[in-house]
Amino acid sequence: MKMPTFDQLMMPTLNALETLGGSGSIEEIANTVIQALCLPEDITSQPHNPEKSSQTEVEYRLAWARTYLKKYGLLGNSERGVWALTEKYQPGQKIDTDAIVQSVRDEYFSRIKKQQPNSVVEEAMPHAIAEEIEAGWKETLHQKLLQMKPDAFERLAKRFLRESGFVQVEVTGCSGDGGIDGKGIIKLQNVLSYHVVFQCKRYKGSIGAGAIRDFRGAMIGRADKGLFITTGTFTKDAIQEATRDGTSPIDLINGESLVDMLKQLRLGVHVRMVEEVEVNTAWFEGI
Repeated sequence: MKMPTFDQLMMPTLNALETLGGSGSIEEIANTVIQALCLPEDITSQPHNPEKSSQTEVEYRLAWARTYLKKYGLLGNSERGVWALTEKYQPGQKIDTDAIVQSVRDEYFSRIKKQQPNSVVEEAMPHAIAEEIEAGWKETLHQKLLQMKPDAFERLAKRFLRESGFVQVEVTGCSGDGGIDGKGIIKLQNVLSYHVVFQCKRYKGSIGAGAIRDFRGAMIGRADKGLFITTGTFTKDAIQEATRDGTSPIDLINGESLVDMLKQLRLGVHVRMVEEVEVNTAWFEGI
């Protein structure tokens, strides 16, 4: 089986969101698409650019499938990373991916021509500029995380968890602690409390099921839940192992999710909002 192209992932993305009830997180969409297409491990585990990003190639192409569908008006997304079908999309609708790609490209080239009327627009992918900006900050942040010393990365995890709503967060970092780097308590609506232990792993590659099993063994009798944070990725087997029935649940945060969450929490990331103003010339002509 070959790696699907981004346009081949458009319809599966829409189908996945229908399956999920009209909306879903990036992770939920990816898992649903992978399952629907029966993509094997050797495809889903391929890294996009392990030196600069923790994304897999499938995740990278799914991201651009969502971008094109959003530009075309079939998808929308919130600041919290939840994607949803718009009113323009009708359940069961079949789409012409070639038309979508052409429409988005035409809009891009038209906009560039308006901004730079005397320039020659090269035949390039319309997301080139946006990709450079988006990939730029993510790659910079990812590289910074990989360069951090182990104890500094653990302190970052501590701050990250506190900002996410955890209390009594402690970093243990003791050798021989079974891979447990810290613990904390998460409260839900100030009613329910769960004791959580976490492991932080600065890693470029993929975390396998064995590491999840080892972590679960270390947390037995010590916590209600486990949290595994890495700058890398998790294999399909690792994800399945983390949610296996009859075992203590372990939540997973990979590198891609981590950088997005650091952005949302504004931890080491500054976001500047740019105002875009467009003059409606037709309005003035109608006066």
